[in-house]
Amino acid sequence: MLQEKKKEEIAIVLDFLPNGYAFDNSLRKTPIVQAIGKERFTLLEIVPKKGAFVKPYEEIYIGEGKRDKVHHINGKLAIDKLTQTAISELEFIILDMVNKREKEFVDFFNNAPPLSTRMHSLELLPGLGKKHMWEIIEERRGEPFKDFDDLKKRVKLLPDPKKLVIKRILNEVLGKEKHLLFVG
Repeated sequence: MLQEKKKEEIAIVLDFLPNGYAFDNSLRKTPIVQAIGKERFTLLEIVPKKGAFVKPYEEIYIGEGKRDKVHHINGKLAIDKLTQTAISELEFIILDMVNKREKEFVDFFNNAPPLSTRMHSLELLPGLGKKHMWEIIEERRGEPFKDFDDLKKRVKLLPDPKKLVIKRILNEVLGKEKHLLFVG
């Protein structure tokens, strides 16, 4: 599910620091927006235009064209710089993004390939072992899964697949995973 190397066009605001970081000791503090890319879940540190105000959950354009609220992007946001607000909003924003792109994540279950002769990419989802992996593979051979509910119905005792995906994305965003399935 790793996506091709294209830049994010839209970011969703996690937190807005109008006075910059508390640990920034410079005299002229720069306002900072902590955001997550809408397509590839990239954590970004953004400097808003002078006088621009943004709020959590707001989508802001960060692409190559004319930007209304963004002056420039400092780059990827280090996980240790995330504010408590940004961390607490992260799970809700990821949940919303997974809900809006359900087909894409269900397609992961329909098309996930093996990583090696001993390991399958489905096994990288937290709480999903070999037994469930084989049940998913058997069920998808007949017909692809339509949505998360279809997946839950057809694979007995499967933990909530949407929660598995959300937890995996959250772990990837926070740098807790070696192999990346969803985060660009």
